[in-house]
Amino acid sequence: MLDLKQIRENPQSIQELLDRRCVGQYDLKPILELNQRQRELEASRTSFQARSNEIGKLIGQTIKAGTPADAPELQALRDEGNQVKATLSELEPQEKDLKAQIEALLLPLPNLPSASTPLGKSEEENVEIRRWGDEYIPQNPDILPHWQIGEKLGILNFERAVKVAQSRFVTLIGAGAALERALINFMLDQQIAVGYLEVMPPILINSESLTATGQLPKFAEESFKCESDDLWLAPTAEVPLTNLYRDEVIESSQLPIYHCAYTPCFRREAGSYGRDTRGLIRLHQFNKVELVKVVNPATSESELQKLVQNAAAILEALELPYRIIELCTGDLGFSANKTYDLEVWLPSAGKYREISSCSNCGDFQARRGNIRFKEAGKKGTQFVHTLNGSGLAVGRTMSAVLENYQQPDGTVSIPQALQPYLKREVL
Repeated sequence: MLDLKQIRENPQSIQELLDRRCVGQYDLKPILELNQRQRELEASRTSFQARSNEIGKLIGQTIKAGTPADAPELQALRDEGNQVKATLSELEPQEKDLKAQIEALLLPLPNLPSASTPLGKSEEENVEIRRWGDEYIPQNPDILPHWQIGEKLGILNFERAVKVAQSRFVTLIGAGAALERALINFMLDQQIAVGYLEVMPPILINSESLTATGQLPKFAEESFKCESDDLWLAPTAEVPLTNLYRDEVIESSQLPIYHCAYTPCFRREAGSYGRDTRGLIRLHQFNKVELVKVVNPATSESELQKLVQNAAAILEALELPYRIIELCTGDLGFSANKTYDLEVWLPSAGKYREISSCSNCGDFQARRGNIRFKEAGKKGTQFVHTLNGSGLAVGRTMSAVLENYQQPDGTVSIPQALQPYLKREVL
């Protein structure tokens, strides 16, 4: 959530930053108007509350001085006190209602892009940072798309998944299930080795958790909700991992906090109809290893660079060609102020496809979730910075393995790093 005080004190600069995302989409005027009314009410309420307290003291002093309880001056004070209390009983709900209206307008506002995020209106203006592994790009011109080679090998089945669920689900069979499990274990082991603490969080999460990380209210249509409960299927482990610390004050000595988690993830993919209808790229249910950091604001920029490298290390260990893209202001995710996407090479498409998105959210999620830290010897608290990234999307990694390691004879070699997990060298 954006800082209301910052909006009030610097409305023009905040508006300009929001316009870098999308010109004309966000209007701060209603927030400023409501906040002005709320501040006026607050000042009035504070004044009446002070008078109420003063009347209470005067009554006590007057009685203590020996004035009879039925004296006119005491009755006048009591009458005034009752009038003040009546006024307060009217002002307090009005102020509460205005605060709720302001919050309802603040929640849909996205994070502000960082000063170093490149300007741009859409993904066409994203900036390529670097490529890795050109020497690993296969030269075989007859590579089959991953869904075709997977079905041919009998390790993926989409038709039976439709029978059980609906379209955009997959059933992994035999070596396909084993390969998915091997990838998950490999990714977790790699991240644990560089300092992440593994967590197995709930995958049913409440609305407050989704609101804290920015999925609600804006992306309600993207998520699956359990209608009988205030519970949703997790769209990403970013949500439960970040919310482990909601409404907490963390000692600065505990920072940075690194967590990794494997979870199934669930997304409706609303608005993506007609895109990637075949294969493992855009499913309603998919597995992912997620990386989340909770850090001191002073280190969040450097922590983002480390996060990108943590995700990239998986691709390098698997010898899968990839490139890193820095997202422009018009393509940033809702909660991010700066994002790097990792895109893996898919030979059948002849292009790179996103496999990880690594973002610095600054204090945006921390404000929504009230996650703070306290430095030893200092008064007060500050909001932490939160970061997240896929390390990696497992199904997309499998699709890259099935294509990049595909052999002319129709078999698929297993990356050397995975062989100890899969206990085989070829599919």
